[in-house]
Amino acid sequence: MELHDVWFVLIAVLWTGYFFLEGFDFGIGVLTKLLARNRAEKRVLINTIGPVWDGNEVWLLTAGGATFAAFPEWYATLFSGFYLPLLVILVCLIVRGVAFEYRVKRPEEKWQRNWETAIFWTSLIPAFLWGVAFGNIVHGVEIDRDLEYVGSVWDLLNPYALLGGLVTLTLFTFHGTVFAALKTVGEIRERARSLALRVGVVTAVLALAFLLWTQADSGDAKSLVALVVAVAALVAALVANQAGREGWSFALSGVTIVAAVAMLFLTLFPNVMPSTLNADWSLTVTNASSSAYTLKIMTWLAVIATPVVLLYQGWTYWVFRKRIGTQHLADAAH
Repeated sequence: MELHDVWFVLIAVLWTGYFFLEGFDFGIGVLTKLLARNRAEKRVLINTIGPVWDGNEVWLLTAGGATFAAFPEWYATLFSGFYLPLLVILVCLIVRGVAFEYRVKRPEEKWQRNWETAIFWTSLIPAFLWGVAFGNIVHGVEIDRDLEYVGSVWDLLNPYALLGGLVTLTLFTFHGTVFAALKTVGEIRERARSLALRVGVVTAVLALAFLLWTQADSGDAKSLVALVVAVAALVAALVANQAGREGWSFALSGVTIVAAVAMLFLTLFPNVMPSTLNADWSLTVTNASSSAYTLKIMTWLAVIATPVVLLYQGWTYWVFRKRIGTQHLADAAH
């Protein structure tokens, strides 16, 4: 296996980790409107991700940086062609981070309510747009002989990509719902389990349609295996949720995300951005990659840094592993 193939796999792993972690993170943000019945419950939901949300976003920074260094042509075409949706995602992530930090800086109800509304929208919009973006990457876009995107922003809003956006939005919301059930106690936990069933059924229908479309369009035997794993894991997550096994449900919803993202990258390889104008103009792991020397240096850096990051983030989740509820808010206030 060539180094550019290795880095394609590593970038796929980074995006998978980002969607697994930031998926429930976005889902919790959406649930501040769908699940919470009062401001105390909103505080509980936000507190479930309070210690970890910024760490989850490190995966996005690493994936973007790795793409820039390992596949500069891919990075250039992607970020120039998808400039507007990626800019919207970036603005949402900035506002979202500010909202988490500024929400408690003043005691006025209106002040806190406005920032909580910002958390909702800046979680929902990126959750949808990431699906649109990856739907276009996998399905292909208008790339010319100079390896430049020549379409418009409206071309990105095609049926396949929009369906992908709905899938990521509902899947992340489901992932967040089972995480909320895993991390809370009392009535909010029970309502989270009930909501997870309804959201999960919708997710299953949309995900099955999207993955079957992907398989029919550019799939092979490997991607078919990933499709079956994703669907089976989602069904199993619903069953575990109904049985009150929140830990298993969360793990299985995570497997669904991992398998679905793996399927997308399996159907993409050896391309990184297919061209709908001419297959010979597609960006591939070969014509979009950096030099072998650059990839070699990056590989050594990844070998050294990755275990440290994983250990630190794993330790963070272990420290903040306990369930919380509104009664803990009262104790903290006292």
